[in-house]
Amino acid sequence: MRKTVKWTAATAMASLLILATACGSNNSDNGNASNTKSNSTSGTTNTADTTNTANTTDTTDTAANAPAEGDPYLGKYDPPITLTSVRIINDTFKFMEGQTIDNNMWTKALEDKLGIKIKYDWVVSGDQPGGQGEQKMNVSIASGDLPEVIPVNAKQLQQLQDAGELEDLTAAYDKYASPFLKEILNQDGPSALASATFGGKLMAIPNTGSSMDGAAMIWIRTDWLQKLGLEPPKTMDDVLKISDAFTNQDPDGNGKKDTYGIAMNKDLYGGFADITGLMNGFHAYPKQWIKDAGGNLVYGSIQPEMKQALGALQELYKKGQIDKEFGVKDGGKEAELTSSDKIGMEFGQMWNPLFPLVDNKKNNPNAQWQSYALVSNDDQPVTPQVGFSTGQYYAVKKGAAHPEAVIKAMNLFVETGWGETTTPENYAAYFTSEGFEKFKMMPFQAWPARKNLDIYLHVTAVMDSKDTTQLNAEEKDNYSKIASFLDGTSKDPLNWAYERIFAKEGSFKVIDNYVSNNLLKMTEFYGAPTPAMVEKDSTLQKREIETFTKIIMGDSLDNFDKFVTEWKKLGGDQITQEVNDWAKNK
Repeated sequence: MRKTVKWTAATAMASLLILATACGSNNSDNGNASNTKSNSTSGTTNTADTTNTANTTDTTDTAANAPAEGDPYLGKYDPPITLTSVRIINDTFKFMEGQTIDNNMWTKALEDKLGIKIKYDWVVSGDQPGGQGEQKMNVSIASGDLPEVIPVNAKQLQQLQDAGELEDLTAAYDKYASPFLKEILNQDGPSALASATFGGKLMAIPNTGSSMDGAAMIWIRTDWLQKLGLEPPKTMDDVLKISDAFTNQDPDGNGKKDTYGIAMNKDLYGGFADITGLMNGFHAYPKQWIKDAGGNLVYGSIQPEMKQALGALQELYKKGQIDKEFGVKDGGKEAELTSSDKIGMEFGQMWNPLFPLVDNKKNNPNAQWQSYALVSNDDQPVTPQVGFSTGQYYAVKKGAAHPEAVIKAMNLFVETGWGETTTPENYAAYFTSEGFEKFKMMPFQAWPARKNLDIYLHVTAVMDSKDTTQLNAEEKDNYSKIASFLDGTSKDPLNWAYERIFAKEGSFKVIDNYVSNNLLKMTEFYGAPTPAMVEKDSTLQKREIETFTKIIMGDSLDNFDKFVTEWKKLGGDQITQEVNDWAKNK
């Protein structure tokens, strides 16, 4: 979540999703289950004060012309330095009057507080996978025309490492990364830093996200449950019974059979109304690399449990409990069906109240949605899958004069956002206010994996006492939205959405349960795409979606076995070998 003054549904959802989207994640990765307050710094200093502070770290310079001894984390370069980089932006970048990507609140803060001037060699719009930004960076890598700080994806990082183009950041990180930055980079587990480490050397700093935020859960129309005299699900069999009732017992009371039990979209995985959570309930893990009984890495989509999950979906479709046209509807179209009172249950994520459930609330004020933990089809607990949440890295060109500068800039970013010295005014000035997502102006970022979970824990802890003095700026903003909805002073459906996410019975109650009980199942593969993946994975994934969709819509379930055989022959076995080679050598 980001603090804001003027909210729209689009910007609200973008704020919740930024941990994933800014880092190009695939869902998420396993989070740190320790209940530490994400705005405690233990050693960082005020972003407005970069004077010498008590320092017990080794002051031996690890790079030529390093900043003067004193505060290694936020000490100002004097005279200032110029740091070259590049920027890949998108259409959501909105600039305040008089500001540009080259001249804004963050470029000014970097110069005023750290003595770092930013100069971009180029700026390109198009940050989607395979977009203009990625293409431009590939050209720069191929030509060797590189800036000092190089924002790259995992594949590009591997290419630069193999070519010997990168500066070893191990010593710079040890000395210059603040305790708070180090905490944030490890909140989602060790994989983020491990993915940027080669032969024991840290070759880039990851822009971290949150795995836990992507964990699946079940969203159910509880007003429909109550009307039909049903209880929340405790097993997968309960889910199937609720789906049947929502389809056949006229939960909307219009006398017509025009409702569906479960929402689905044509892409199957990702976006609104995907089926990952349902499959996890059958202990199936689509598009995820998991360990088998022998400790080898295997592809979840081709395991026997997937066939059982597909069989259940086939039955739901046959019985009319899934929209017959789901195969041609993306998440947006399925959301329209949901917001118009036609669907009573969906396997989704924590952010769904902001889209599209809030639209259902606007259309029907009596609609009420509640999130529940995933349920199992047997007596074994469900382990919701989460992917790797780091998709961007900041590498430094070999021989750069100030390899530590990007680390100091990241110290400033995290301290300004969530450090113990930040203030509501600080947050508004540099993160989100006046309808502007100001954080996007900062070229070097890292996000706390526990940020949203900690908002839930801290806000719910003070809901009864109403003592908000210990909440940070972002937490206070969320508290005020929830409190205004609960006490009736606000009828804004968006505040209902925040209550459904961060209040005592919000979606983060589900995530807190997952994290506290160590239930999240993180992906076992977080390396750069292997050679066979680059060549063949796109075709294999397309075939997977096509085959599974046809099975759900009535093709023989035995076609799953044929798909597995084809997947292996068409490159799957080669990819599996490369993934296991990576695992042995990581």
